[in-house]
Amino acid sequence: MKKKEDTPNRIIKRRYEDKHKAERKATNGTFSTYLPRSELEEINAFLKEHEITKVELIRQGYNSLKRQIEQGQKE
Repeated sequence: MKKKEDTPNRIIKRRYEDKHKAERKATNGTFSTYLPRSELEEINAFLKEHEITKVELIRQGYNSLKRQIEQGQKE
């Protein structure tokens, strides 16, 4: 892939990104996972229709599963 032409703005952004790369990696993480294409498209369409971000989906799903497990252990 060919790099875009250097402009003063791009140079500034690259310098900023290089300077803060370690900080970003220390504070953020990612889920690297694969889904069947049909399921992925269905989820993406649902999220777009309801204006929900993937981060919101993950957080809400996590909180919901956590509550279910905690309630199941109490019973």
